[in-house]
Amino acid sequence: METLWFCLVAAMIAVYVILDGFDLGAGIVHLVVARTDAERRAVLASIGPVWDGNEVWLLAGGGTLYFAFPALYASSFSGFYLPLMMVLWLLILRGIAIEFRNHVRSLVWQPLWDAVFAGASALLAIFFGAALGNVVRGVPLNSAGEFFLPLWTNFAPGQDAGILDWYTVLIGVAALVALTVHGALWVALKTEGDGAARPPGGERRVVGAAGVGDGDHPLQLPPAAAPERELCRASVGLPVSARHDRGTDRHPIPHRPTGIPQFLSFPFRYADQRRLRPVPIRPAFEWRSGAVAQHP
Repeated sequence: METLWFCLVAAMIAVYVILDGFDLGAGIVHLVVARTDAERRAVLASIGPVWDGNEVWLLAGGGTLYFAFPALYASSFSGFYLPLMMVLWLLILRGIAIEFRNHVRSLVWQPLWDAVFAGASALLAIFFGAALGNVVRGVPLNSAGEFFLPLWTNFAPGQDAGILDWYTVLIGVAALVALTVHGALWVALKTEGDGAARPPGGERRVVGAAGVGDGDHPLQLPPAAAPERELCRASVGLPVSARHDRGTDRHPIPHRPTGIPQFLSFPFRYADQRRLRPVPIRPAFEWRSGAVAQHP
C-alpha cells in the first residue's frame, strides 16, 4: 500500500511539473520575447485559462503526502519550513501579478507586475530544482525524525551542506533552463502575429531565448510531420519553428540576442535546411489588427 501511495504522489508531482512548467517558463521568458503591452498580453492570454488549474496538482500532491505519509510531511516541515513559506509567497505573488496586471493602465503599474511575474516564475523554478536536489542527496535526520540545515552556505564544495548550496543551486539552475525551454516552446506554439509589422530579424524564433537555438539556425520539421509529432519533439526540448507556411512570418515575437553562447546551439546549427520547410501550426491566439483574437 505504501508503494501505491508513493507512486500516486510521484505521479501528481510529475503532472504538476509538466503542466505548470510551461506556465513558469512563459513567465520567465515573457520579458525577453515580448516588449510591447500587446505582446505581453498575448503571452498571458496563452496561459490564462489553465495556469490556476495546473496548480491544483501541487495542492493534490501535498494533501496526499500529508494523509499518506504524515511522518514524511512532518519531517519535511521541520527543516524546510522557511523555503516552503518562501515558495508559498512566490506562488501568491505570481498569481497576484497575473490577475492584477490589467486592472490599471499605467506606465508604472503594468511593468511592475510584469517584473514580479517574471521574477517569481524564475525563483520558483530555482527553488523547485533545489528541492529536487535536496531530495536526491538526502537530509540528516535525527532520532526524532527531524533535521536542520541552514538556508544557504558559502557555496564551496565540501561537507557543509545547506538547503541552498553549490549542488542544489546547480540543480536549480538546470531546472530554470529546462522550464525556460518549456515555456519558450509553449509561447511559440500558442501565439502568432503579423510579421510584416515586425522589425528586422523577426524571422528568428522565440525558442532562441531559451538557449537551445541561436535564432539564425532554428530546427524546422519537414512538412509531412503532423502537429502531434511536433508536440512530441517539443516535449523533449527541441527548438521547433512556429512559423506558418504562408509566405510570411506568422510567429509573434522576434528573438532578441541575449548573449547565449553559440555552443549551446551546436547540435542544430548544421541541419540541412534546404530540404526542410516549416510545419503549419494552428495557434490558440493570434493578432488581428492589433488585438488578440482567439480561434474557434
